[in-house]
Amino acid sequence: MTSVNSLVDIAVFGIVGAIMMAALVGLLLVASGRAGGVSPGVQRGFAAAALALLVAVPTLAAINVLASGAGFWRAFAVAACVAAIAAAVNIGLSPLVARRQGSAGTVLRPSLPVFAIGLVLCLALGLVTAGLAALFA
Repeated sequence: MTSVNSLVDIAVFGIVGAIMMAALVGLLLVASGRAGGVSPGVQRGFAAAALALLVAVPTLAAINVLASGAGFWRAFAVAACVAAIAAAVNIGLSPLVARRQGSAGTVLRPSLPVFAIGLVLCLALGLVTAGLAALFA
């Protein structure tokens, strides 16, 4: 029964992370639509907010898994999947921002190395956030 709970946690927290990431990218699109464009300070602020989101939502998912009595590795798996969903939304919507800013040439193109690096980063993020959850739970 715990595996079904893990799937529900991935779905719920993944959807929440995806919606919040899409809202953040939408705010960046609105900010970039202004006449002056987006300053580097604003871009750094949005990057920091996206990173905070990529850490907070998987950590909350892992805390929820640990609170249900599951082990660390199950919390790691849930956190890595939630991070992958939120990161996929961020990567999927980044061409919209790049096109709006006129820098379409610098967008990452989906390829095997990009997906491999993304997977490694999501696994590392899952490990970090599960560790944070173990400290807080």
